[in-house]
Amino acid sequence: MVAKAETKYIRIPSYKAGLLIDLIKREKVERASAILEATNKKGAYYLGKILKSAIANAKNKGYSEDSLFVSRVVVNSGPSLKRFRAASFGRATVIRKKTSHISIELDSPEKLIGKTKIK
Repeated sequence: MVAKAETKYIRIPSYKAGLLIDLIKREKVERASAILEATNKKGAYYLGKILKSAIANAKNKGYSEDSLFVSRVVVNSGPSLKRFRAASFGRATVIRKKTSHISIELDSPEKLIGKTKIK
């Protein structure tokens, strides 16, 4: 792991953000950011911001953007905000507004020679 960026309590369900994980996993950083910019999903916006943050963290450590790839992306579910809505017969039903925690790790191919195949 060269650099890592994570964010918590994003107002998107984890299953919706998880749809985009396979698109960018094991991709070079330039290609992953291009994929996320071209994808018309709400989660792509958040993943793009976190990816840019991880790239900036790697640059601060002295790595160039050309030699990095996305090694790990994790989307976990966070706490749900509970809101109430009126229902029939004077009852109230719960509306769960789900949140998620997203983490992205970048790595350089020199460390993983022979272990995984980079696209």
